[in-house]
Amino acid sequence: MKKITLSSLLFLLVFGNLFAQQEKGIIGYNNWLDSWTDFQPNKANYEEPTQILSGNISEDMTLTKRNTYLLLGEVFVTDSTTLTIEPGTVILGDHKSKGSLIVANGSKLIAEGNSTDPIVFTSNRTDKKPGDWGGLFLLGDAPINIFGKVASLNYGLNPSSTESISYGGDNIESDSGILDYVRIEYAGKKTKGFENFSGLTLAGVGNKTAISNVMVSYSEGHSFNVLGGEVNLTKTVSYRSKYNDYNFNTGTQCRIENALAIRSPYISSADGSRCMSVQSYDLKENADTSKKQTFVDAENLTLVNISKDLKSDISVGLVQEAISIGPDVSFHINKSVISGFKPAVILDERITINSENLEKIKITQSYFNNCKGNIFKEYSSNNDDLESWYGSRAFNNVYSKGPDHETFIASDNARNPDFRLRINKIIASNDLFDDEEED
Repeated sequence: MKKITLSSLLFLLVFGNLFAQQEKGIIGYNNWLDSWTDFQPNKANYEEPTQILSGNISEDMTLTKRNTYLLLGEVFVTDSTTLTIEPGTVILGDHKSKGSLIVANGSKLIAEGNSTDPIVFTSNRTDKKPGDWGGLFLLGDAPINIFGKVASLNYGLNPSSTESISYGGDNIESDSGILDYVRIEYAGKKTKGFENFSGLTLAGVGNKTAISNVMVSYSEGHSFNVLGGEVNLTKTVSYRSKYNDYNFNTGTQCRIENALAIRSPYISSADGSRCMSVQSYDLKENADTSKKQTFVDAENLTLVNISKDLKSDISVGLVQEAISIGPDVSFHINKSVISGFKPAVILDERITINSENLEKIKITQSYFNNCKGNIFKEYSSNNDDLESWYGSRAFNNVYSKGPDHETFIASDNARNPDFRLRINKIIASNDLFDDEEED
């Protein structure tokens, strides 16, 4: 009987370790980046365009895998139209005309790829570079926090009707469609007099819109730009963005989970760019304080800065904070990894450090690795109180200094990286253990 019991325990230990996964940072028993992502997109070759998309699409339409499509100029999906894209379809953004796709409020984009056949939006140039084309916009009628309920995109777009660039309203369940297993590469073109386009802009998008398994790489603007609305982001990847990987503003209520941002200090903009920027407004006088202000609820994020020489890059000012939090926002991050930043999190100088504001900014059960400073207030010469507050056992955060190749499973694999934490780097908890009781 004793031998049987010992054998059973040994089996359970082996079986448990075989299927164990780290609880902090991006999670999954398998590397969910495999097969559909591309970390070397400039090596891909696509067929010449066989179909041109231009002007307005005002009748339901399906883009098929057998064709390659060219976005010529600004292409608007209007008049409650549904644009459907088959798995494996390639859409090229035209460089000269800043090709872009704008799905107007009331219309839908159904772009459902799969793990072995993703949908790809990329540049039409042979030698692809960030900012080659415009980007992808989804607009809805979910709430935003500005006066008048409705706003217009300000990117120098020229629609046939201003309704095609308007967003915002009262419909929390606004449905702008589905993005699943989609890559957006080399977007973010700058128009004279306006800011850079983002890879993917979600403006006034509601919670019936499904966004998962989306990778934005080499954007000259933000990768994901979320303006108002109530939207969930799951298994999203930002890779080597020049500006913010995830930009939240205008009263958005966003749940983001199992998401990855990989920054390079040699590409990032020097005038302020982060993995996450969480703001409620650009100008406070334009914000309606009677409406919900921005709330971002983040869980299982991995935010990592890849430096050849981190110490040197920090000393010359190439490395910035991973997360920037503005005034009048709520931000919760849990079970996440922040690695290689200076500091990990920075609070806007306008935020008063008191119990009311600290209750709105929760940083729990997270892993800070190789960060020069963890939670700071902007321009503050002494951040000991903040460091002590978030470093207490009540928040259960962990601090470490380890190289990437020891911290992550395969961060140095150029083609198929794996940014899940190594299993025993931090002892993963489960239902049998209380994290607060760990030594």
